[in-house]
Amino acid sequence: LEDGALERTQIALRCGLHAVCLFPAMHRYAVQDPRAEAIIQAAAGHRGRAVFVHCGVLTVGIRKKLGLPSPFDMRYSNPLDLHRVALSYPQLNFVIPHFGAGFFREALMLADLCPNVYLDTSSSNSWMRYEGMDLKTVFRRAMDVVGATRLLFGTDSSFFPRGWNDQIFEAQTRAFLDLGISDTDARLMLEGNLVRLFGVAEP
Repeated sequence: LEDGALERTQIALRCGLHAVCLFPAMHRYAVQDPRAEAIIQAAAGHRGRAVFVHCGVLTVGIRKKLGLPSPFDMRYSNPLDLHRVALSYPQLNFVIPHFGAGFFREALMLADLCPNVYLDTSSSNSWMRYEGMDLKTVFRRAMDVVGATRLLFGTDSSFFPRGWNDQIFEAQTRAFLDLGISDTDARLMLEGNLVRLFGVAEP
């Protein structure tokens, strides 16, 4: 963690930042590191904030295209590393993206033990090839453990040139249909949970 990270985070939170994003493997630190926990504590001091913690496999497409190395440290990628921290700040919500990105079992364990942990569904979830699962199986198992109320829809859409990732949206909503997920649960995952997470009133 860089010098001044806490001060910059505090300023951003006061200015209305909704979520703090942590990438322990990318920047090579443990989420239990006192410097990281100070940032988490700062977020906990503001209502309607969350901490996004990237776990599991991490790739940065633009670095691959440019032939740049990605000196990430997978020792800091396990969602279970967040267990004590999440329990210590029950008023703060945590988001684990990509169903744990290869640590699916561990992400489910963490979310089962910590009611303030959400899983996000974003990306192509290519990690599924490590476990021989398809998207429908992933959604079914996640809903069996955490229910529809702590799953957050995401596609990994971004700025130009990628734009809106319609293929991922279509794959995920097709999985909903194949599983017979109710309209109520689908709306929670697609919209309602995120609205509730940040305390934003629905229109």
